[in-house]
Amino acid sequence: MLESVLIANRGEIARRILRTCRKLGVRTIAVYSEADANALHVEEADAAFQLGGLTPAESYLRLDKLLDVAKQSGAQSVHPGYGFLSENAEFSKACAEAGLVFIGPTPEVIAALGRKDQAKRIMSEAGVPVVPGYHEDAQEPEALLAEAERIGWP
Repeated sequence: MLESVLIANRGEIARRILRTCRKLGVRTIAVYSEADANALHVEEADAAFQLGGLTPAESYLRLDKLLDVAKQSGAQSVHPGYGFLSENAEFSKACAEAGLVFIGPTPEVIAALGRKDQAKRIMSEAGVPVVPGYHEDAQEPEALLAEAERIGWP
């Protein structure tokens, strides 16, 4: 079981992760921008570190700052929450390279499923039922109409 998690998100998303970690007895580390200094997720965490900056691009999306805080805080893992970095293969890979457990998909899975057409193909090949669709290059009205007739209308 992990003993500590850095939550690389903010607001209600971070708070939900905090509550779950608390129930599991996992130490929580919050990060925050200057604008979020008084946010509830900062107050509720076991530890909190300011990333600086006012905007997400200057704070929550700064991989270098997040990894520095993870090291400084002694975090064993990183939870990206939803949005922000949860679909960032580069961040998932950087966490692994830093010896941190990324709570989410591997970089390979994030990269593969980041494109809807590729994700749908992978799921279909794995036997997961998917809604029929058209993902080819031909986008002329005639080609699209023919595919709609083949697939069927909703």
